[in-house]
Amino acid sequence: MKKIIRNVIEKQKDQDIVLTSEKYNPLKYSELKYLINKIAGQLSSQGITNKDRVAIVLPNGPHMATSFLAISSYMSAAPLNPGYKTEEFEFYLSDLKPKIVLVEPNSSNNVLEAAKRLKIPICELKIKRDSSSGMFDLFENESNYDLPNENDEALVLHTSGTTSRPKIVPLSNKNIVSSALNISNTLKLSENDHSLNIMPLFHIHGLIAVLMSSIISGSSVYASHGFNALKFLDLAKIEKITWYSGVPTMHQAILLRAQKKLELSKQLNLRFIRSSSASLPPAVFEQLNKIFSCPVIEAYGMTEATHQMSSNPLPPKKQKAGFVGIPSGPKICIMNNKNKILKNGEIGEICIKGENVTSGYENNSEANEASFVNGWFKTGDEGFFDNEGYLKISGRIKEIINKGGEKISPLEVDNVLMFHPLIEQVVCFGFKDKMLGEDIAAAIVIKKNQICTELNIKQYAKEKLAKFKIPKKIFFVDEIPKGSTGKLQRIGLAKKFGLE
Repeated sequence: MKKIIRNVIEKQKDQDIVLTSEKYNPLKYSELKYLINKIAGQLSSQGITNKDRVAIVLPNGPHMATSFLAISSYMSAAPLNPGYKTEEFEFYLSDLKPKIVLVEPNSSNNVLEAAKRLKIPICELKIKRDSSSGMFDLFENESNYDLPNENDEALVLHTSGTTSRPKIVPLSNKNIVSSALNISNTLKLSENDHSLNIMPLFHIHGLIAVLMSSIISGSSVYASHGFNALKFLDLAKIEKITWYSGVPTMHQAILLRAQKKLELSKQLNLRFIRSSSASLPPAVFEQLNKIFSCPVIEAYGMTEATHQMSSNPLPPKKQKAGFVGIPSGPKICIMNNKNKILKNGEIGEICIKGENVTSGYENNSEANEASFVNGWFKTGDEGFFDNEGYLKISGRIKEIINKGGEKISPLEVDNVLMFHPLIEQVVCFGFKDKMLGEDIAAAIVIKKNQICTELNIKQYAKEKLAKFKIPKKIFFVDEIPKGSTGKLQRIGLAKKFGLE
């Protein structure tokens, strides 16, 4: 069978549930099949072909999920963060050149003004009050349409652009189906599984690791309206979920609630908890494992790999705290700066190749030349394999701190400080130093109603770290800046704290 999103949906059992949500009846696979065919016909009736793009600007929930599935089953979906300002929308829409922009009924989103300036038509979803989760219409008429091929673009996203202009990442049907299959196999998903999606569906993690991996296995997803730590445990119990996936900051917020509701946390009887998109501190790994009495599966993903590259396996195999597991889909190697593949234990750049890896950035030959070597894609992450073949990420190459010739991974310092009993969150980062070139600073959130001093932190670091790894400057903050997906932001902190 060809690796096409449409085929993945069509092969599932009609009577099985695919989506549940707060306000609507459960959606069956038979209804999803009807929806993807209907929407393709409606788009075709407007002269929109399977080679075009449609931008999706919707809040998290069942209609965001089904609009992505319906669009990507026919053409290319371009989901955008609904929280963008008008100027940001103008940049992304100009870059992507979609034929139309999908918005919710009676929308007042900033994208309306941006689309108007760019003369891109807006289309509001038409939703019937008594319909199943995620059912909608776009246009009245339908016409015949051409089916997409494996290599046709089905999803387009931008890189985060923390160090440069965001790059366009086109992902094909084959990329998406291959990655979803890798994740489903890693997690041994079946039609008996039911997950709770807390990730934003304009991001690769939620779209592929939760939504598409569930669909390829014939299982179901609760399409939440976003992450709410206060409601998570009760909702998980009501929905009888078997697993969930999130970023470390979400797991930490859930832990705070779980520690106050220990009995409920045990009652959930989760099959596993998955973490990805940022490094999970070993201290958080251990607490999750203890409180929920289930395996914690840390995985490693990125947009250019259509999410997953490696993952810790399920029991009876080992899960290693602080490691992102074994290759789980694409091939992975460690390469030095002369493009030589290194042995286990040797640190270098993590490189990947496989069916889930993008064929290249759009209209960016310079980035493609820098990112691809001998068929391998260079991730920009530094790491190594241990003797058991588990991958350890030591940091982003651009984030490595060079302190007087000593190379320090801020991630390593984060993980040590997170074991301090009074620290809730920490992010270490580099700043310019006249004598050493660079030195280390740390932004720290202290646990509620606790008191901790700079001296306490430095004494603890002195016991656990080599002298040159101890942060020179400590900043106590109420909150550490996060990106749109909840990832703690390391780049830009030096400027924020007046160190540049």
